[in-house]
Amino acid sequence: MENVQTLLIVVVITLTLLLGVVGIQVFLVIIDLRKAIKRLNSILEDSILGGGLIRPEKLTGVLEMFGKNKKMETKGQG
Repeated sequence: MENVQTLLIVVVITLTLLLGVVGIQVFLVIIDLRKAIKRLNSILEDSILGGGLIRPEKLTGVLEMFGKNKKMETKGQG
């Protein structure tokens, strides 16, 4: 009976340590994801509001096209 208790104690300690390591890794991944989302948000704010790559009037025109389900037609092709 003593061998079973010893094995159970070793398994519990091992699983506890493994769960702690996995918890720390998940925490670090969440922190990195948060930083990446902040960086993406900053880039999108600069590009839309700063008059950079994307202008708001062009963006709303594209959104209106998708909202009305219009198809883009090519001119000059027979």
